[in-house]
Amino acid sequence: MVIIERIGGVTMQKLEFLKSTENRFDMLNNEVVCALDKINDSLMWGAMQYFKDTSYTWIEVPIMTKVTGACENVNTLYSVNHFGKEAYLAQTGQLYLEAKIPKHSKVWTTIISSRAEQKVDSRHLNQFSLVEFEQQGDFEKLLPTIEAIVQAMVANVLKENKKELEFLGRDINELEKYLKPFNRVTYTEAIKLLQANDFEIYWGDDLSHQAEMKILELHNNLPTFVTHFPAKIKFFNMRLNRDNKDIVNSADLLMPYSGESAGSAEREDDYEILVDRLKESNMYKILAERGVTLETFKDYLDLIKKNPILHAGAGIGFNRITQSILGLSDIRQTNNYPLNAETLY
Repeated sequence: MVIIERIGGVTMQKLEFLKSTENRFDMLNNEVVCALDKINDSLMWGAMQYFKDTSYTWIEVPIMTKVTGACENVNTLYSVNHFGKEAYLAQTGQLYLEAKIPKHSKVWTTIISSRAEQKVDSRHLNQFSLVEFEQQGDFEKLLPTIEAIVQAMVANVLKENKKELEFLGRDINELEKYLKPFNRVTYTEAIKLLQANDFEIYWGDDLSHQAEMKILELHNNLPTFVTHFPAKIKFFNMRLNRDNKDIVNSADLLMPYSGESAGSAEREDDYEILVDRLKESNMYKILAERGVTLETFKDYLDLIKKNPILHAGAGIGFNRITQSILGLSDIRQTNNYPLNAETLY
């Protein structure tokens, strides 16, 4: 990945000290971190302004939820004692946004997504900001929305923070290329491309970070959507493709440096298919062993049964966007207080 290392090397050098997981209070107010703060501020305002300008309604969502507030891996939930009831720190506000779709055609929120992952590495945080939206409409309306949000974030940084970008050493000409139309490749096409380039991977495998980086390299190291993943490796409520039931109408947005930065999909609107997919999911098998039944999902299942409205949505990892914008090698460099198994502020 020579191309990836070339871009933003100076940025990585100036922010190198932020890879440390030690207490940061002595370093938070130097000029490098303050430049990072201003860029993060502009990125968030870019997203919020997009939602405001395009008539999305902001919805407040809970930070403690039932197990239905989880993403795919329920083993990474933080358990919380909520007055004698078991609750969990939320990983996504998706369900709560979907619940508003019958009356609001477009909704959005931001949450702190909490993932109890023991491993400490350059890719993951135990808590990170997630920008989420749901909207009525099909898959073909979804990808242009994600692209527009990310480009609004980039454009706002280019407008407000050229001084900070230049100070950090970011190549602005390279960053401006993010404003061009994003690449798009199907999962099946991506697997064939990887295999043609001597990458050991097979249809049905999830994409590793190394595979994502190779896909980006093969697409000029520009933002790239990978679409239509195998149903078996994706979340149960992603809508089955009606022409090929082996895949779902989903897309991951890969960004230079950070890899997967947004996960998205149409939501299944057929109640019977939804229930069957839930029962067959690895998530439900794990939960069933813990005594969880379909009753736990009743609110969500009844919502879809009563309101089978075709809709789609996404979760955009804010820190992954920052990492890509600044050309950083480590996600800990994007955050004043990066939480992982080694840190507690």
